[in-house]
Amino acid sequence: MKELVLTEKLQHYFGFDRFKGQQEEAIRNVLDGKNTFVLMPTGGGKSLIYQLPALLLEGTAIVISPLIALMKNQVDSIRGMHAEDNVAHFLNSSLSKSAAQEVKTDVLKGKTKLLYVAPESLTKEDNIDFLKKVKISFYAIDEAHCISEWGHDFRPEYRRIKPIVEEIGKSPIIALTATATAKVQHDIQKNLGILDAQVFKASFNRENLYYEVRPKTKTENQIIKFIKQNEGKSGIIYCLSRKKVEEIAETLAVNGIKVLPYHAGMDAATRSANQDKFLLEEVDVIVATIAFGMGIDKPDVRFVIHYDIPKSLEGYYQETGRAGRDGGEGKCITFYSYKDIQKLEKFMHGKPVAEQEIGKQLLLDTVSYAETAICRRIILLHYFGEIYKPENCGNCDNCLNPKEQIEAKDEVVLALKAIVEVNEQYKADHITHILIGNKTAAIKSFKHYTLNSFGIGKDHDERFWNAVFRQAMIAGIISKDIENYGLLKMTEKGHEFLKKPVSFMLVKNHEYEEEDGAAESAGAPSGGASGDPQLFKMLKDLTKKIAKKHNLPPYVIFQEPSLADMSIQYPINLEELQKIQGVGQGKARRYGKEVVKLIATYVEDNEIERPDDMVVRTVANKSKLKVFIIQSIDRKLSFEDIADSKGVSVKDIISEVEAIVNSGTRLNIDYYINDVLDEDHQEEIFDYFRETEEDSIEEALDELGEDEYSEDDIRLMRIKFMSDMGN
Repeated sequence: MKELVLTEKLQHYFGFDRFKGQQEEAIRNVLDGKNTFVLMPTGGGKSLIYQLPALLLEGTAIVISPLIALMKNQVDSIRGMHAEDNVAHFLNSSLSKSAAQEVKTDVLKGKTKLLYVAPESLTKEDNIDFLKKVKISFYAIDEAHCISEWGHDFRPEYRRIKPIVEEIGKSPIIALTATATAKVQHDIQKNLGILDAQVFKASFNRENLYYEVRPKTKTENQIIKFIKQNEGKSGIIYCLSRKKVEEIAETLAVNGIKVLPYHAGMDAATRSANQDKFLLEEVDVIVATIAFGMGIDKPDVRFVIHYDIPKSLEGYYQETGRAGRDGGEGKCITFYSYKDIQKLEKFMHGKPVAEQEIGKQLLLDTVSYAETAICRRIILLHYFGEIYKPENCGNCDNCLNPKEQIEAKDEVVLALKAIVEVNEQYKADHITHILIGNKTAAIKSFKHYTLNSFGIGKDHDERFWNAVFRQAMIAGIISKDIENYGLLKMTEKGHEFLKKPVSFMLVKNHEYEEEDGAAESAGAPSGGASGDPQLFKMLKDLTKKIAKKHNLPPYVIFQEPSLADMSIQYPINLEELQKIQGVGQGKARRYGKEVVKLIATYVEDNEIERPDDMVVRTVANKSKLKVFIIQSIDRKLSFEDIADSKGVSVKDIISEVEAIVNSGTRLNIDYYINDVLDEDHQEEIFDYFRETEEDSIEEALDELGEDEYSEDDIRLMRIKFMSDMGN
């Protein structure tokens, strides 16, 4: 077919006047009836490589695709460019019997050029019999990485494609994927029997994408702040669990962000509706598990946030690849905590050993990427076997904020000697333990504590040696034998380095802090140490003044943890004050005016920049329990009954009621107190709280006598006192 004609056909069917990258060569290869392997990043135009030939060749192209949503999306898109709807169909479990029969009739009449089939549908006997009657132009296997056990999204049913294709009748095969290491690529070709395929491989570099890894602290606050700074832009947030998807979506929604969740646990109709609302821009953000986005052709996704780090770099590359498909801005932000890696490792327990080994290896590569301080593009492209020449890409966090470098020539020599000493038969973590002198079970059983290298690198920690191995790999001094679960091997360059060492500048790894609840829970500070000490003191004095006016102890007005939180967050209006720990709507309205006035003046006088994430509302997981408790108290249920119905202890219920009352809600628990304490005892405790300035249950017990009262008695009366006098 002449060049001009092919461009004309492209214009006629798809409205483009020229091909992108290697598209045209790949299409000609398909038109010539040859097996074809296409490896192009997301947004590279893979689908055109089978769609155009399918429209031009005689017969029907069978497109094997893993996701129902993806098929529907593709079919709609082709129908949108064609006069007849029956040009493209899908055949999967979502169709009724009669709908499936209509599809088959269209195909047999030769009206359908593209038939999308799920691999599960392909294996059904009646579908095999039906396809035997069809003139098939070629088979296209989309998302072909699903074939490989080393791929990030392995599907066992994909391994069965080859025998079924042979049973139906041989035709050329096109395998297409957006992510594959050399190992995965070979695995795909071998499994499909297309080792002879012409390979079309585009660069994995997406210059428009910005990569950043952040420590996982106050994550929700960081996400909300980022989205508010990018108002109106489309984005996807990926989480590993369905529960976390729901939680994050809820938190974003209460903070005024147009957001919907998406995960496999939702019913198909809701899931599909949520996806459509995102595509039609009725919502800006989708919070999803990785089930979302495969083949979603939304060109203007401006950010992809990973709340949890993915299980593999291939998964990460594919998910981040959904940003900026139009070549415009695409920000990829990942939150990382080593605890998440440990969680992912736990999930592997119980799986076959080989699968565990592969999983661990993929995870180690992800950790390397997260903790590295060198250019993220270099690491990412190296993983896919591509060399990125520039040392600074200018579009990742590490290049924009370069890290300290140290001379590590001697350490590289020690690492290489250790690899040689164990005959290149061990992985990086084992060699690291040898170097730092760590007698693990494996080291004891192989007697590796007797080696010359044992303990020779104990001046450095595990993270340091990981950086040495990683950067030596990128420098081509060592390589990782992926066939054998990542054993470290010397390269020719490595042997030369050992004979004649040269300078080796090592970039020091990031030290990521672990997520700590303390930072988020604004616990009681020592003199407001967690915030602005001067403001904390001023707030304490003001609280005493307000308390005096109302003839109440200061803690009834605001407790110290609340004052500490105010000294961190600087709320300057009543709406913001309500979001402070331990301050509800009631308390903010009753006592808040003077407080926010003082803070606003203080902020202005001292030219303080308030945190942008101040206005983050949280969705308390306990909000349903809170409503249930308030309703139960209105119905005068005993605390024992409330506790039983929720499967918790009475102490837990008292703690919940304390939190409700402390934040300004008035509750009448007289009916319950009257059952457990007589009037004189009630009066004695009530008077104690009226006269003391101390908000301590222990001191109250000391003062009033432990043999006379229980801790629960004191807590219940303190709740009554706070509710009657403060709220």
